[in-house]
Amino acid sequence: MHTVAQILTGLVAALHVYFLVLEMFLWQRPPGRALHGFDAETARLTAPLAANQGLYNGFLAAGLVWALVTDSLATQVFFLVCVIVAGVYGAATANRRILFAQALPAALALGAALLAA
Repeated sequence: MHTVAQILTGLVAALHVYFLVLEMFLWQRPPGRALHGFDAETARLTAPLAANQGLYNGFLAAGLVWALVTDSLATQVFFLVCVIVAGVYGAATANRRILFAQALPAALALGAALLAA
């Protein structure tokens, strides 16, 4: 179960690296604009906000990678809970899809990590 937890946590980290790239570098390009259906002007106006959001996603990814490298359950739990809270908040305030794209994978990884402990 430990291996499953590590793989799931790695996948959550990879997702957040993807979110970082999408929000920081691709926001005004077709992949970023398609995510929210923004026209070019809306994407341009919201790009600084998206870049800030991407940076936070990068910090979450870094924390999860740190947890994997150090094999620290406490660090893994902390960052997975952070991802879950961010996902629930995002789903409640921005878009319900965030619950499934962010919070659910982190909850599965957290459950596996706790079962492995």
